[in-house]
Amino acid sequence: MHQDVCLLRDFYYTTTLGRAAQKAMRDRLRACWPDTKGLAVAGFGFAAPLMRPFLPEAQRLLTLMPAQQGVMHWPAEAANHSVLVQETNWPLASDSLDRLVMLHGLETSERPAAVMEEAARVLKVGAKAVIIVPNRSGLWARRDGTPFALGRPYSLGQVATLLSDHGFEVGAHSAALFFPPRDTGAWLRWALMLEGMGQRLSRYHAGGVLLVEATRIPDAPRPSGLAVRERKPLRILDPVRAGGTRPAWRVQSAGSCAGSGTGAAKHGCGNHQSVTP
Repeated sequence: MHQDVCLLRDFYYTTTLGRAAQKAMRDRLRACWPDTKGLAVAGFGFAAPLMRPFLPEAQRLLTLMPAQQGVMHWPAEAANHSVLVQETNWPLASDSLDRLVMLHGLETSERPAAVMEEAARVLKVGAKAVIIVPNRSGLWARRDGTPFALGRPYSLGQVATLLSDHGFEVGAHSAALFFPPRDTGAWLRWALMLEGMGQRLSRYHAGGVLLVEATRIPDAPRPSGLAVRERKPLRILDPVRAGGTRPAWRVQSAGSCAGSGTGAAKHGCGNHQSVTP
């Protein structure tokens, strides 16, 4: 279930909590990519709040917004850089991007594997992507009222597996949003200080979102079908033939019931008759 673009816009641009979250994630993204001069950069989902530092230096900049979410004009004060797309069919040529950011695009998708396949298609070999998803062990995914509480949160291992399965080599990772998601003025005055402490002390376990950087690698040949490790034929039971010799367990069962009269009477088997299966 995708989030509505109006709700995302209002959170990031009109609330104090949203602006604090925007700055924390933007600072971490900028640390990954300090310079994008002359590069083709795109964001998928609702990555617009993080893209402004790349606007004056990138050769080409696009924000791809899925149709299920909706689209808005961005940036508000300049020519539009937003494009409405199908989440698994982007209007971009193959091998055309140098950088890709995903925010609010993967955790709400019903087809995350197909989204990653499309991302791999449009990125050049050697190009980089940063995937930003809610941290399943963080507070933000558990608190309603923020965009990070909707959809599927991820662990670091789950993100790494998804990337590795779709043509990416996982690189550096970090986290952001170490301050609790409480939208009160008195509390948010401490947000930036808590964010700095979390970056130094807590690595990624307590962060509200994970930022995983990955590099597009050449497609490796994949075996078709299931791999055969041991070529051993399956054992198929022989069908029971009518009138044939009785199995050993039938013979033993019949002997044990008829061998002792006392025992047979005790067990109610005195009149036992063997039946050939």
